[in-house]
Amino acid sequence: MKINSQTIAKNNSQLKKLADFKVGVDNVIFSVDTAYNRVLVLLRKRNEDPFNHYWSLPGTLVRQGESLTDAAYRTLAEKIQVDNLYLEQLYSFGDPGRDPRENPSSFGVRYLSVSYFALVRYQAAKIINKKNYDISWYKVTEIPPLAFDHDEILNYGWNRLKNKLQYSPIAFDVLPPEFTLNEVYQLYCTILGEHFSDYSNFRSRLLKLGFLSDTGKKVCRGAGRPASLYKFDSEAFAPLKDKPLLFI
Repeated sequence: MKINSQTIAKNNSQLKKLADFKVGVDNVIFSVDTAYNRVLVLLRKRNEDPFNHYWSLPGTLVRQGESLTDAAYRTLAEKIQVDNLYLEQLYSFGDPGRDPRENPSSFGVRYLSVSYFALVRYQAAKIINKKNYDISWYKVTEIPPLAFDHDEILNYGWNRLKNKLQYSPIAFDVLPPEFTLNEVYQLYCTILGEHFSDYSNFRSRLLKLGFLSDTGKKVCRGAGRPASLYKFDSEAFAPLKDKPLLFI
Protein backbone atom coordinates (compact mmCIF):
# COMPACT_ATOMS: atom_id res chain seq x y z
CA MET A 1 0.00 0.00 0.00
CA LYS A 2 1.31 3.44 -0.93
CA ILE A 3 1.57 5.96 1.89
CA ASN A 4 1.32 9.67 1.00
CA SER A 5 0.73 12.92 2.86
CA GLN A 6 -3.03 12.84 2.24
CA THR A 7 -3.30 9.34 3.71
CA ILE A 8 -1.31 10.37 6.78
CA ALA A 9 -3.42 13.52 7.26
CA LYS A 10 -6.65 11.53 6.99
CA ASN A 11 -5.45 8.95 9.54
CA ASN A 12 -4.30 11.67 11.92
CA SER A 13 -7.70 13.36 11.79
CA GLN A 14 -9.48 10.06 12.52
CA LEU A 15 -7.12 8.81 15.24
CA LYS A 16 -6.45 11.75 17.54
CA LYS A 17 -6.31 9.70 20.71
CA LEU A 18 -3.29 7.62 21.64
CA ALA A 19 -4.09 3.92 22.03
CA ASP A 20 -4.40 2.56 25.56
CA PHE A 21 -2.75 -0.86 25.56
CA LYS A 22 -2.74 -3.88 27.81
CA VAL A 23 0.28 -6.05 26.98
CA GLY A 24 0.11 -9.82 27.07
CA VAL A 25 2.54 -12.63 26.30
CA ASP A 26 1.47 -15.75 24.38
CA ASN A 27 3.76 -18.77 24.22
CA VAL A 28 3.95 -21.22 21.33
CA ILE A 29 5.50 -24.19 23.17
CA PHE A 30 6.60 -26.93 20.78
CA SER A 31 7.71 -30.37 21.92
CA VAL A 32 9.53 -32.86 19.70
CA ASP A 33 8.63 -36.52 20.14
CA THR A 34 11.21 -38.42 18.09
CA ALA A 35 9.92 -41.81 19.31
CA TYR A 36 6.65 -41.30 17.42
CA ASN A 37 7.93 -38.84 14.81
CA ARG A 38 5.61 -35.99 15.78
CA VAL A 39 5.78 -32.35 16.81
CA LEU A 40 3.28 -31.16 19.39
CA VAL A 41 2.19 -27.78 20.72
CA LEU A 42 0.84 -27.05 24.19
CA LEU A 43 -2.71 -25.71 24.32
CA ARG A 44 -4.92 -24.57 27.16
CA LYS A 45 -8.74 -24.74 27.14
CA ARG A 46 -10.18 -21.41 28.26
CA ASN A 47 -12.75 -21.38 31.05
CA GLU A 48 -13.70 -17.72 30.79
CA ASP A 49 -15.01 -15.24 28.24
CA PRO A 50 -14.15 -14.31 25.60
CA PHE A 51 -13.82 -17.61 23.72
CA ASN A 52 -15.01 -19.70 26.66
CA HIS A 53 -14.29 -23.44 26.04
CA TYR A 54 -11.97 -22.66 23.11
CA TRP A 55 -8.40 -23.88 23.05
CA SER A 56 -5.71 -21.22 23.09
CA LEU A 57 -1.98 -20.76 23.48
CA PRO A 58 -0.78 -20.40 27.08
CA GLY A 59 -0.56 -16.71 27.85
CA THR A 60 -0.66 -14.01 30.49
CA LEU A 61 -0.89 -10.25 30.92
CA VAL A 62 2.42 -8.66 31.87
CA ARG A 63 2.60 -7.60 35.52
CA GLN A 64 3.94 -4.30 36.81
CA GLY A 65 7.73 -4.35 37.00
CA GLU A 66 7.91 -7.57 34.95
CA SER A 67 9.85 -7.83 31.69
CA LEU A 68 8.30 -9.48 28.65
CA THR A 69 10.79 -12.36 28.81
CA ASP A 70 10.14 -12.89 32.51
CA ALA A 71 6.41 -13.07 31.79
CA ALA A 72 7.07 -15.66 29.07
CA TYR A 73 9.20 -17.77 31.41
CA ARG A 74 6.61 -17.44 34.18
CA THR A 75 3.83 -18.68 31.92
CA LEU A 76 5.97 -21.55 30.72
CA ALA A 77 7.00 -22.54 34.26
CA GLU A 78 3.36 -22.55 35.36
CA LYS A 79 2.46 -25.06 32.62
CA ILE A 80 5.38 -27.50 32.28
CA GLN A 81 8.44 -28.75 34.13
CA VAL A 82 11.52 -29.12 31.92
CA ASP A 83 15.28 -28.72 32.29
CA ASN A 84 16.48 -28.08 28.73
CA LEU A 85 14.57 -25.68 26.50
CA TYR A 86 14.97 -22.99 23.87
CA LEU A 87 12.96 -19.75 24.11
CA GLU A 88 12.98 -16.63 21.96
CA GLN A 89 10.70 -13.70 21.21
CA LEU A 90 8.67 -14.34 18.08
CA TYR A 91 6.57 -11.36 16.95
CA SER A 92 4.06 -8.75 18.14
CA PHE A 93 0.38 -9.02 17.22
CA GLY A 94 -1.69 -5.90 17.79
CA ASP A 95 -4.22 -5.37 15.01
CA PRO A 96 -7.36 -3.50 16.13
CA GLY A 97 -10.16 -5.91 16.96
CA ARG A 98 -7.94 -8.94 17.57
CA ASP A 99 -9.50 -9.22 21.02
CA PRO A 100 -13.32 -9.04 21.46
CA ARG A 101 -12.82 -7.09 24.70
CA GLU A 102 -11.73 -4.11 22.63
CA ASN A 103 -14.27 -1.49 21.59
CA PRO A 104 -12.85 0.17 18.46
CA SER A 105 -15.79 2.58 18.11
CA SER A 106 -15.03 4.17 21.49
CA PHE A 107 -11.26 3.67 21.35
CA GLY A 108 -11.24 1.38 24.38
CA VAL A 109 -8.32 -0.62 25.71
CA ARG A 110 -6.36 -2.49 23.03
CA TYR A 111 -4.75 -5.88 23.70
CA LEU A 112 -1.24 -6.31 22.33
CA SER A 113 0.28 -9.80 22.26
CA VAL A 114 4.06 -10.19 22.29
CA SER A 115 4.55 -13.83 21.36
CA TYR A 116 7.39 -16.21 22.15
CA PHE A 117 8.19 -19.66 20.89
CA ALA A 118 9.79 -22.42 22.92
CA LEU A 119 11.19 -25.81 21.98
CA VAL A 120 11.46 -28.79 24.34
CA ARG A 121 11.77 -32.56 24.05
CA TYR A 122 8.47 -34.31 24.70
CA GLN A 123 10.11 -37.01 26.81
CA ALA A 124 11.75 -34.38 29.05
CA ALA A 125 8.70 -32.13 29.61
CA LYS A 126 6.01 -32.77 32.19
CA ILE A 127 2.68 -30.95 32.22
CA ILE A 128 1.81 -29.31 35.54
CA ASN A 129 -1.78 -30.22 36.40
CA LYS A 130 -3.68 -27.48 38.21
CA LYS A 131 -7.28 -27.13 39.31
CA ASN A 132 -9.50 -25.40 36.74
CA TYR A 133 -6.83 -25.78 34.04
CA ASP A 134 -7.28 -28.04 31.04
CA ILE A 135 -3.89 -28.33 29.30
CA SER A 136 -2.88 -30.79 26.61
CA TRP A 137 -0.35 -31.46 23.86
CA TYR A 138 -1.78 -31.37 20.32
CA LYS A 139 -0.07 -32.49 17.14
CA VAL A 140 0.70 -29.46 14.97
CA THR A 141 -1.15 -31.20 12.13
CA GLU A 142 -4.33 -31.65 14.21
CA ILE A 143 -5.00 -28.30 15.85
CA PRO A 144 -8.61 -27.38 16.82
CA PRO A 145 -9.95 -23.87 16.12
CA LEU A 146 -8.10 -21.50 18.44
CA ALA A 147 -9.21 -18.40 20.34
CA PHE A 148 -8.30 -14.85 19.28
CA ASP A 149 -5.67 -14.81 16.50
CA HIS A 150 -3.75 -17.72 18.00
CA ASP A 151 -3.95 -19.72 14.75
CA GLU A 152 -1.91 -16.97 13.11
CA ILE A 153 0.55 -16.85 16.02
CA LEU A 154 0.96 -20.64 15.94
CA ASN A 155 1.61 -20.69 12.18
CA TYR A 156 4.15 -17.90 12.56
CA GLY A 157 5.93 -19.83 15.29
CA TRP A 158 5.89 -23.10 13.33
CA ASN A 159 7.49 -21.46 10.30
CA ARG A 160 10.08 -19.72 12.49
CA LEU A 161 11.02 -23.01 14.16
CA LYS A 162 11.56 -24.81 10.85
CA ASN A 163 13.62 -21.95 9.44
CA LYS A 164 15.66 -21.41 12.59
CA LEU A 165 16.61 -25.06 12.78
CA GLN A 166 18.37 -24.81 9.43
CA TYR A 167 20.88 -22.11 10.37
CA SER A 168 21.19 -21.99 14.18
CA PRO A 169 22.14 -24.46 16.93
CA ILE A 170 18.82 -24.35 18.83
CA ALA A 171 18.61 -28.16 18.79
CA PHE A 172 21.51 -28.34 21.23
CA ASP A 173 19.62 -26.27 23.83
CA VAL A 174 17.02 -29.05 23.86
CA LEU A 175 19.15 -32.19 23.65
CA PRO A 176 20.87 -33.71 26.71
CA PRO A 177 24.43 -32.46 27.42
CA GLU A 178 25.80 -35.59 25.68
CA PHE A 179 24.11 -37.01 22.61
CA THR A 180 24.68 -39.16 19.56
CA LEU A 181 24.64 -37.71 16.06
CA ASN A 182 21.71 -39.97 15.27
CA GLU A 183 19.71 -38.32 18.07
CA VAL A 184 20.40 -34.93 16.49
CA TYR A 185 19.38 -36.30 13.10
CA GLN A 186 16.14 -37.75 14.46
CA LEU A 187 15.21 -34.40 15.99
CA TYR A 188 15.75 -32.68 12.64
CA CYS A 189 13.80 -35.39 10.81
CA THR A 190 10.84 -35.05 13.17
CA ILE A 191 10.57 -31.31 12.59
CA LEU A 192 11.66 -30.93 8.95
CA GLY A 193 10.50 -34.26 7.56
CA GLU A 194 12.38 -37.47 6.87
CA HIS A 195 13.58 -36.41 3.41
CA PHE A 196 15.32 -33.14 4.32
CA SER A 197 18.74 -34.89 4.13
CA ASP A 198 20.25 -38.35 4.31
CA TYR A 199 22.09 -39.22 7.51
CA SER A 200 25.55 -39.45 5.94
CA ASN A 201 25.45 -35.94 4.42
CA PHE A 202 23.90 -34.48 7.58
CA ARG A 203 26.59 -36.05 9.77
CA SER A 204 29.40 -34.87 7.51
CA ARG A 205 28.13 -31.28 7.30
CA LEU A 206 27.54 -31.03 11.05
CA LEU A 207 31.02 -32.30 11.98
CA LYS A 208 32.71 -29.97 9.46
CA LEU A 209 31.22 -26.96 11.25
CA GLY A 210 33.60 -27.77 14.11
CA PHE A 211 31.54 -27.03 17.21
CA LEU A 212 30.76 -30.62 18.25
CA SER A 213 33.28 -32.33 20.50
CA ASP A 214 33.66 -36.10 20.67
CA THR A 215 33.57 -37.06 24.37
CA GLY A 216 35.42 -40.31 23.71
CA LYS A 217 32.47 -42.21 25.18
CA LYS A 218 30.30 -44.70 23.36
CA VAL A 219 26.78 -45.84 24.09
CA CYS A 220 24.54 -48.70 22.93
CA ARG A 221 21.00 -47.55 22.14
CA GLY A 222 19.05 -50.15 20.23
CA ALA A 223 20.50 -52.42 17.60
CA GLY A 224 23.78 -51.77 15.87
CA ARG A 225 27.27 -50.80 16.91
CA PRO A 226 27.93 -48.50 19.89
CA ALA A 227 27.62 -44.83 18.90
CA SER A 228 29.94 -42.00 19.90
CA LEU A 229 28.67 -39.39 22.33
CA TYR A 230 29.19 -35.73 21.44
CA LYS A 231 28.66 -32.44 23.23
CA PHE A 232 28.07 -28.91 21.98
CA ASP A 233 31.18 -26.71 22.36
CA SER A 234 29.93 -23.15 22.93
CA GLU A 235 33.48 -21.71 22.78
CA ALA A 236 34.10 -23.29 19.38
CA PHE A 237 30.76 -21.96 18.14
CA ALA A 238 31.32 -18.38 19.38
CA PRO A 239 33.43 -17.26 16.34
CA LEU A 240 30.72 -18.65 14.04
CA LYS A 241 27.78 -17.01 15.80
CA ASP A 242 27.46 -14.03 13.45
CA LYS A 243 28.48 -15.86 10.28
CA PRO A 244 26.02 -17.34 7.76
CA LEU A 245 25.75 -21.06 8.46
CA LEU A 246 23.78 -23.88 6.95
CA PHE A 247 23.24 -26.92 9.12
CA ILE A 248 21.57 -29.07 6.47
